[in-house]
Amino acid sequence: MNDYPNETYGLTTSQPQHKRASRKWFWIGVPVAIAVILAAVLGGVLGSRAHNNSKSSSSSSNAAASSSPTGEAAASQAASIKQEIGIFPTGTDSQYLLPIYPSTTNTAAYTTPTFHPSSNAAIAWPADPFQPSDPSPTSVRSDRPRLIAPAYKWEALPQLIPNDPYLKAWNETIFGNATAYYGLPPVVYHMDGSSGILDNAREIKMRVKAFAYVYRMTNDTKWIDRTFLELQNAAGNGTTSFGPDDQTKWNPGHFLDTAEFTAAFAIGYDWLYSAWTDEQKSQIRSSMIFYGLQPGLEIYSNGSAWWASVDGNWNCVSNSGLTMGSLAILGDDTSGIAEQIIAKTIPNTLANCMTAVSDDGTWSETANYWYFGTTGAAEMTSSLMTAAGSDFGLLSTNPDLEKTGLFHMYVTGPGSLFAYGDHGPNKFSTTANSLIFWGDQLKHPEYVLFQRDQHDAPEPNSMFWYNPTVSGAFWDGLALDHVFDNNTDQWAAMRSSWTDEDALYVAIKAGKLQGHQTHNDLDCGDFVLDAMGTRWAGELGSGDYLSPGYFSSDAQDSQRWLYYRKRTEGQNTILVNKANQLVSAAPSIKFDSSGTKQDSSTVLQVPSDSTAYFTADLSSAYDGVTSFKRGIRMINGRKQVLLQDDINASGDIMWRMHTNATVTVDGTSATLKIGDKTLQMTILNPPNGVSVTTGPAVRFSDDPALPDGASDQENPGVTVVMISLPAGTYSLQVLFNPQWDGMSSSDFKTPSAVAIDDWSLTSHP
Repeated sequence: MNDYPNETYGLTTSQPQHKRASRKWFWIGVPVAIAVILAAVLGGVLGSRAHNNSKSSSSSSNAAASSSPTGEAAASQAASIKQEIGIFPTGTDSQYLLPIYPSTTNTAAYTTPTFHPSSNAAIAWPADPFQPSDPSPTSVRSDRPRLIAPAYKWEALPQLIPNDPYLKAWNETIFGNATAYYGLPPVVYHMDGSSGILDNAREIKMRVKAFAYVYRMTNDTKWIDRTFLELQNAAGNGTTSFGPDDQTKWNPGHFLDTAEFTAAFAIGYDWLYSAWTDEQKSQIRSSMIFYGLQPGLEIYSNGSAWWASVDGNWNCVSNSGLTMGSLAILGDDTSGIAEQIIAKTIPNTLANCMTAVSDDGTWSETANYWYFGTTGAAEMTSSLMTAAGSDFGLLSTNPDLEKTGLFHMYVTGPGSLFAYGDHGPNKFSTTANSLIFWGDQLKHPEYVLFQRDQHDAPEPNSMFWYNPTVSGAFWDGLALDHVFDNNTDQWAAMRSSWTDEDALYVAIKAGKLQGHQTHNDLDCGDFVLDAMGTRWAGELGSGDYLSPGYFSSDAQDSQRWLYYRKRTEGQNTILVNKANQLVSAAPSIKFDSSGTKQDSSTVLQVPSDSTAYFTADLSSAYDGVTSFKRGIRMINGRKQVLLQDDINASGDIMWRMHTNATVTVDGTSATLKIGDKTLQMTILNPPNGVSVTTGPAVRFSDDPALPDGASDQENPGVTVVMISLPAGTYSLQVLFNPQWDGMSSSDFKTPSAVAIDDWSLTSHP
């Protein structure tokens, strides 16, 4: 079970290599000079976080404020001492790759998020000299580069980098990554079945951006040569073959591949424009047109671009690559193809890609597919703004776009994402750095402040999207809890801290089981639970994308629902008669919170009455159920979690939770251990004869047969904790007690039995 997305990122080179706890199911190391991370497509619920955490040599100085100003004075002070404070986290967690914040209070820089140009005049971007009065997407700036990183920003970087700790660290990381990529052979063509060559395309894009960045910062021509070697190889003109010797080389049948190759070539062509010879420009441009733009225009023209009518990552990534390629060659190519494509991609993106954000900010596919969609959307929007002087409505067409930063922040727990559904392919050049772009453009400094601390922040886009006048702490004034109530997803997140790596975190979902572009699971009621630096209940993630029927449909009889990781039995929820949930499910939810917000301190003293809860009526998700309501809440000052199921079913009932813990069962309770951490779970007021049991994360022997020739993915190291009940009416209450350091048995509370319909903020004192 995989609670973290498949990804490849270079970690900050100013930090030492991180030791990783031995995991037979999670990380696969790639032996290059930097830490390149690939999450295994194996199963596995994330287990314990290693506690020998790395500490950055550029740690925060943690200087305490001599006074405690408020309002404008506090914001001004925070902005003025940024350099003294430095990078907020003291390191990066060695397993989940999340930032570790110092245990310090009243630090002057940890205050209200803001953009504060008046205190940052020395490190503010100059105004863009390209200010067209009547922008047109085909009337582009005369100077290069055009895409994302215009010349005036390159010229300003040498002054900004020494004066901003984040820009300085990212710059060092990009140089380190480029050096590591430099010594590798060009990316080798690999067709991964129906998933195509997307990994190849994104890895090449990642390399090209790094090479081009370092060249422009050094003028060392070896980076030009290495970039050209990579591009020539991907065009089939290298020393080894690269795909078919026809126009399908970039696999337009799986157009994501074509779009990402086109974006890579566009960046290489544009960022290094002044360094290329005319012959090199001609070769790069010709390859981009023949393998990328022409197939794109053709499928748009013949109506075979099915992704042109969907509101998810396919639309965003495809239109972004085509737009970037077209903008790069405008004025150099006389065929008119660039103008034809831009006339299609912009209106199509406005109507589809930008509507993938729901009215509560949730991405329509999954938490991981958010990365792909928002990266494409941000790169396209940024390229239009820098090349043509306008976003052409992309930033304003969906007023809920500004909420998607909250979605990503709340779906990220101290034990990784609430990674429901598919997590997608390797990310390579795909990051969460769209938050840095949206945060600046839509005036949400908290998004910028959150993302700049993340392990995937250091890459070239960040250098140009980052607004260095930002200051403050993202957590100052940020609520611990939030509900996302659009009926497509319906989910909530609750936590005990934004800055404590050991915080208690619960996320749970209801929502519809269709309308997610066949990336979801049958998972109404699914939840994750983090405590003490460990994920105790987690997600299995993607199945094998090449499995027969995996993406066939989201209908009730879809072959997708034959695979364990997609079936209801593979989720942390209730089964009835061992059957899948009904795809027609239409749950209703209720949520309430005490409204606790974190202040400027990284150490939050949670009030004893601080709580939050989420309940969902899941009756419509099941055959054989008269009524079923699931509720989860934090109790005892956010130190314990109560999960309750009030159910009336005419079939056998099974409660299921997936964990990487070693589980010891004792009747109606169980002890879960991961490393030196322990969690106790207990059935409160258990029905007669009921006990906790455990089993492997495999299909039931009487499940419907898999498609011919198919096999189910294994989930090594995963234990399923189960509670089985015969048909009947029950209120099943399971109490989770993390064994916190310094907390004795007498400090835990046993809550009263309260029907879910009667839950309130004060129903469980």
